[in-house]
Amino acid sequence: MPIKVRKQIYIEPHQNQLIKRLARMRADSEAEIIRQAIDAYVRAERLPPRDLKAWEEEKAFIQSLMKQGAVKGQRTWRREDLYDR
Repeated sequence: MPIKVRKQIYIEPHQNQLIKRLARMRADSEAEIIRQAIDAYVRAERLPPRDLKAWEEEKAFIQSLMKQGAVKGQRTWRREDLYDR
């Protein structure tokens, strides 16, 4: 068994209930649930930050299409054009 370090922490009552429920559902210890949560949090923090500029460009593109309004007969763009971006 790997060596573990003992830590004493304080959590909110609702967090305590959640950990207990998850431990029962997974047939795991509460400590293992907490270890998994720490690992998941650290993995999520390592993700690169979102590129907000890319989102703003996409949003502007969508808004430009919306400004065209309903096009009689047919639209001025093709579905494939959306995937080429």
